[in-house]
Amino acid sequence: MSIDIETARKVAHLARIRVEDDALPALASEFNTILGFIEQLQEVDVEGVEPMVSVTPMRLKRREDMVTDGSQAEKVLANAPDAREGFFAVPKVVE
Repeated sequence: MSIDIETARKVAHLARIRVEDDALPALASEFNTILGFIEQLQEVDVEGVEPMVSVTPMRLKRREDMVTDGSQAEKVLANAPDAREGFFAVPKVVE
């Protein structure tokens, strides 16, 4: 697959990146380099290789899932510009 200048322009537009016309050939070249690397990766035989999260085998620490109120309502509301009756008070935005 090859990226031409018009495709590079379209990708830049979709990504909301302003690219000057004189920089489009370099951008297309960079896209082609990236796609070439991806094509190389697709040639690697991964048959029988299990997905892994880390290069070292480890188990994540487990904890019991407990629902609490946080016991810190006063501390949280201390950061609020306006708090009433234990809740954040916000201006009305819908009429």
